[in-house]
Amino acid sequence: MAGIGPVAAPPAHLTMVVTAAPSPFCSPIAPGGAFCSPTADPFLLLQSTLSCVERILQRSSGRPLRRTWIEFPYGEEEITLLEEEVIPAIQQCLQRVDAIDAALQEEQEARIAIEQLRQQLVADAEGTGGLEALNPL
Repeated sequence: MAGIGPVAAPPAHLTMVVTAAPSPFCSPIAPGGAFCSPTADPFLLLQSTLSCVERILQRSSGRPLRRTWIEFPYGEEEITLLEEEVIPAIQQCLQRVDAIDAALQEEQEARIAIEQLRQQLVADAEGTGGLEALNPL
């Protein structure tokens, strides 16, 4: 899995305005929008963390890893635990997040398709004078 590294905010021309309930995890980058800035997205942080840990382990070449708050460095046993337990757990979490995102994306695309169809039906009905049949109120 390739790392994403530090991420900058998207260019203004790629920013969409979408209204949604505010998220406690995200600050809007578009007026009334629900998109996070990439630096506020906890899952991008998790992906970046995974990439950094993988890179550190590759560069360590079996040498002990110093920690900032532990006097003794990680040795072979701790490094093995990182490789066999921690990294797969992070990968599994990210895979689950991807599945959740895919389901939400599919739902959003379905809603957009329904709205486009509704708008087309209204436009067709207005053109034929049949708008009253679509909206009896």
